[in-house]
Amino acid sequence: MKSSVAGLVIAATLTGCRVGPDYRPPAPPDGATAPWSSLDVSAETSAAPRDDWWRVYQDPRLDELLAEAFKANTELAAAEANLSAARALLAAARAGRYPSSLVTAGGIYGRDAATDEILELGGHAPQTVWILDDLLEVNYEVDLFGRVRRSVEASRAGSEAAVAARDSLRVVIAAETARDYADICALGAQLEVANRSLRLISREADITVNRHAAGANSEFDVVRAQGLVAQIRSAIAPLEGQRRAALFQLAAVLGRTPANAPLDLEACVTVPRLTALIPVGDGAELLKRRPDVRQAERALAAATARIGVATADLYPSIRLSGLYGGVATQLSALGTADGLAWGIGPSISWSFPDQSIPRARIKQAEAAAAAALAVFDSTVLTALKETETSLALYASALRGRDALVDAQTRAHQAFDMARDELRVGAVSNLDLLTAEQTVVAADAAIAAADTGLVRDQIAVFKALGGGWRGTAN
Repeated sequence: MKSSVAGLVIAATLTGCRVGPDYRPPAPPDGATAPWSSLDVSAETSAAPRDDWWRVYQDPRLDELLAEAFKANTELAAAEANLSAARALLAAARAGRYPSSLVTAGGIYGRDAATDEILELGGHAPQTVWILDDLLEVNYEVDLFGRVRRSVEASRAGSEAAVAARDSLRVVIAAETARDYADICALGAQLEVANRSLRLISREADITVNRHAAGANSEFDVVRAQGLVAQIRSAIAPLEGQRRAALFQLAAVLGRTPANAPLDLEACVTVPRLTALIPVGDGAELLKRRPDVRQAERALAAATARIGVATADLYPSIRLSGLYGGVATQLSALGTADGLAWGIGPSISWSFPDQSIPRARIKQAEAAAAAALAVFDSTVLTALKETETSLALYASALRGRDALVDAQTRAHQAFDMARDELRVGAVSNLDLLTAEQTVVAADAAIAAADTGLVRDQIAVFKALGGGWRGTAN
């Protein structure tokens, strides 16, 4: 019997038996690796996306903010801590592949049942004595059915999923930092447009007042002109508040308090602009790049390995144990042959014949793996949807801005014409006021469109999953 058990252990160890399913990465859904249907060749290229996408803006201040955010963001610091915890779990799982040792030394005064029994067998009365020991114990689990190896496999995949989670957060931080910076600059540009419009309309209102004083128009024309001035002025304060809020939002992403927000950015009045086409790659490139897809895939791998861990509990667990040291009633006897204690041998534990609990755990692990597969499929579909959506919105935003530029040009032409014709009496003050309102609205629409356009650009870069490579793993 002993030789049979030993042979089984040796054979299983050499063959590396592992119960449970072996992991195979799932295939992407049909059409997932195809070129983008929303690709606009006038704005994008099918070249592989670059990871440091913010550098295409060629804005040194933006580069500085990204470097600061990656270094100081508090959420990223938490993700790094979670990664350290996952790696510690992996180290603990790997330790299960090797023997564990325990050194104990101590003494107890009293009666020991085993000692009393030995004394009574020899015809001696039980005694109250010191029992001293110093022992080295070594235990090793024979990984006959791969429980330890599956545990290592699950912990490794979990650690890799934590890396991907950290990388996903870097993608978000890159996008949020760039977006907040762009919002601050875009709001500065809108404020500049609003103040320029206010100066223009105020000047025209003053002209209307002077014309009224000279009897050239009515008081009604004056009130309408001054009302337009008040309307333009009313739009400035909300823009200033929005810019302040964007500064505080950026400060949080940078790991700063509101008191230490980068107030120097209030001087920015130029929206970041691209200097090249956006490289977007294709679906196959996207699934390799996006950390959330990688995180979902690694979570599925870990869940699959845990099925093997649960399945191993259906079979016997075999451990080899040994001890060496001394046990004596006197300290001087611990190091002598009389106090020598040693032993070596196997032990087997097995939940049999009632295996309802391990089988329930297997079903639980299988259900978790099925859920992880569904999450992976959903993550892939979400990645594809976000990219196609962002590309479509960006293309439409470009076309919309082109139309607004044409409208702005014509509005300024109409205003200049109305102002000239008013001097010769060819048009009324109402015509001029209407032209003024059109100019103000066209200028504000362009400024707002620039804000939306840069936001759509950043949404494309975020959907492509850029911003995480080049970091220590």
